[in-house]
Parts: sequence; structure tokens; C-alpha cells
Amino acid sequence: MALLALDEVTVRFGARAALDAVALEVAEHEIVCVLGPSGSGKSTLLRVVAGLQGVNSGRVLLAGADQSAVPVHRRGVGLMFQDHQLFPQRDVGGNIDFGLRARGIGRTERERRVGELLELVGLPTARRRAVASLSGGEQQRVALARALAPEPRLLMLDEPLGQLDRGLRERLVVELRGLFGRLGTTVLAVTHDQGEAFALADRVVVMRDGRIAQVGTPLEVWRRPADAFVARFLGFENVVAATVRGTTADTVWGPVPVPVDSRPGACEVLIRPAGVRLTDAADGLRCVVAGRTFRGHRVAVRLRPADDPGAPPLEAEVSPWEAPEEGADVGVVFAADDVVVLRD
Repeated sequence: MALLALDEVTVRFGARAALDAVALEVAEHEIVCVLGPSGSGKSTLLRVVAGLQGVNSGRVLLAGADQSAVPVHRRGVGLMFQDHQLFPQRDVGGNIDFGLRARGIGRTERERRVGELLELVGLPTARRRAVASLSGGEQQRVALARALAPEPRLLMLDEPLGQLDRGLRERLVVELRGLFGRLGTTVLAVTHDQGEAFALADRVVVMRDGRIAQVGTPLEVWRRPADAFVARFLGFENVVAATVRGTTADTVWGPVPVPVDSRPGACEVLIRPAGVRLTDAADGLRCVVAGRTFRGHRVAVRLRPADDPGAPPLEAEVSPWEAPEEGADVGVVFAADDVVVLRD
């Protein structure tokens, strides 16, 4: 039995469906991240599970029990917000202690639990520090410790790393996954950052206009986006209309090889940047290098087809040592292993 189950949940704000018959299960000890652009319904989903938002139809079940009549404080879930919402008048220990005190837990046990959690989040000496003296990353750790203190059966995170700089986010998301694994915590998180979600989650859920567009492991979703919307949301730009005929697809960029099991007919194709191979200008599709963007150990190369000004640009990905100069003429060939046929 799933620890959390959403059974055809619908939430309407006027004529707009923020959630439209959403069905989702989260297993015990699983980390699930919900992805989507602003307005896709991901934060509404979190509020529904927490009991902060009512539903027009459908049910939320925790360990098989319908939560329709269960108030927020009795659901046994923890919720951590993007802005942390720490109490400025309380020190670090007082913030972590708050939920334990509200549940009537004795002082000795509270003291033990606070010390244990501070060790767990890497702040063993911070108990008496003022909240205002903490860095953004330290505040995030205290907020996490406070959410974990009552030992919730389900921990929910709302853009937990959204206010932190990229380097700190990348470091903390690895720490969080390790921490949740050691504790066996069941986690439901929402974020708009696919890199963060893919690093944290066992499964990712991509939402669009209140509906689930795709569910799968990070590797499954990355390898085979369900449709053009998911592909573009993941940051892939090389998506065009196509017609599959045998082992090739006719596109505005010319014939593109497709996997041998591709179904014939009209579709859209995604060509990952790694599948756009640069070659001599006399070979393949003639392009002009329109721009370069350095991304750490790789360079994104923006290519403009030379013989068809109306054709959309292409993005290739190469090493910094292989990146051609802006304005250079190059040829492009495509690798079938990095082509995905997308259908509605």
C-alpha cells in the first residue's frame, strides 16, 4: 500500500482547474519531486496533501486512510517552505523545539531530540545562536531540522532550495538525498528546477496545467520525454515537427535518423544537443555558428541553417577544445541514439 495516494483530485479556482483529476502514489521511503512551470499546480498539490487547501472532488489518502475530515495538525506530515519561516524571536534550539513542545513532549526528550537533529543537519554547536546570525544555508538546515523534529510520516518540501545560490543548492541537494536515505524519510517535494529534482528524487512528476504530463525515474524522463512540452521544459530546444518513414524522419533540417522501432507517421522529434555532431562544412546540413555559451566542461553551440533562413536554429554540445568560433561554417550530422520520437 502506498503511504500517500491522490485519487482523482480536482481543485478549481473559479473556472480554472488548478488540479484536474490528479492521480499519484508515493511509496513509503520514496522521494518524489513534482516539477512544472509556474501555474502548473505543483504547489496546490502540496497544499492539498497538507490539508491547507480543500478539494472539489477526489480524495487524499495517507496509509490508506481518507484525510477529508482530518485537520492539518493531525495528519502527521511535515511541511518546509521556500522562505523557511523561522521564528526570529527564538534561537535555533527554540525553533527546532517548537513542534515538540506543541505536542506535549517532555523537556528531557526535547533536549535530546534537538541535539540529535542539530548533529544530523551539521550544526552541532548552533543551539543557542540567533536566527538572524545564520547564513541562508544554515537557515535551510534549521528549517529542515524543525520539520523533521516531530518525526512526520511524510515530509513535504516547497521549493526548499529556491533562495540559495547555485553552488550551495548543488551541495545541499546531495546532502539532503543522503540524509533522507539514512532516515528512511518519505518525501514529496515541489520545485521548478529540474537539475535539483533529478539529483534528489527517486521519481519525478512533471505537471502541466493542473495535470500530470509524465511520471518516471529521472533517467526515464530524461531519456524519453513523453511529449514536446516535457522535452522543452527539461531545456531541450531541438524539437520540430517530423514525419517518420522507416528509419528516418523528414524534418525542416532534412532527414534525421530515428530509432529502428519508431512508429511511422506524423510526430515531433527531439534531437539532444549531444546528437548534433559537427563536421566539415561540405558534409551534412550546412550551418553557421551563431553563438556559444560556456557551461562548465561543455559548450552549447547555437547553429543557424545556412540554406534555409526560415528554419529554426539548432543547439549542439561539444567540449571547450572542440568549440568552433562564432561565424564559422560547419556541417551537421545527426546521431540516432540521441533522437527521440515524441507523440501526443
